[in-house]
Amino acid sequence: MNYLPCVEIETGVQPVSASVIWLHGLGADGHDFAPLVPELNLPDALAIRFIFPHAPARSVTVNGGYVMPAWYDILEMNLERKIDEQQLLVSAAAIHALIEREVARGIRTERIVLAGFSQGGAVVYQAGLSFAKPLAGLLIMSSYCATQASLQIADANHATPIVIQHGSEDGVVPEVLGQRAYRFLSDRGCPVTYESYVMEHSLCAPQILSISRWLQTWLAP
Repeated sequence: MNYLPCVEIETGVQPVSASVIWLHGLGADGHDFAPLVPELNLPDALAIRFIFPHAPARSVTVNGGYVMPAWYDILEMNLERKIDEQQLLVSAAAIHALIEREVARGIRTERIVLAGFSQGGAVVYQAGLSFAKPLAGLLIMSSYCATQASLQIADANHATPIVIQHGSEDGVVPEVLGQRAYRFLSDRGCPVTYESYVMEHSLCAPQILSISRWLQTWLAP
């Protein structure tokens, strides 16, 4: 099996008992969110393996065909976000493979969280909600549900808690797209929470505190 290359950080008192697979946004890489781990101030009793995979390099149409790390090609930057859905599905399958690798390393799926920022969040929606085994939770930051029209929510993850966080001043992924995903999931009975922050396409200190709280709730020993 060829896995995506990843940055890995382990916290707390070993052995590791939970995993967080965290996907970066367009043009970034797995190092992008790694410095955030100490800022979460997680207790030593919570031994987590943070996994930050690198997206493959590919041409991105809306950026003039420039080759950069991308989970999928974006064809149009309008509210409908026309994308290469097949590439997104391939990326979701690669995340499924990382989940299964964690299982092989002794972590139950119920102790695995998927997190994603922007383009990474779109992959997390697809990968997490379609996965055939229950996950601990999904954390979506400044993103949108790109496969909403075709997404089949697996029974195993219909009750998986989902947190959507978005900036009210986001000019890259307008907040209306985060709200649209929230309504889509709410209408289907999924346990989804929406948090809005006064920020642009980024993270802020109150949001980091919330992320820490959610991880401790979902992954409590």
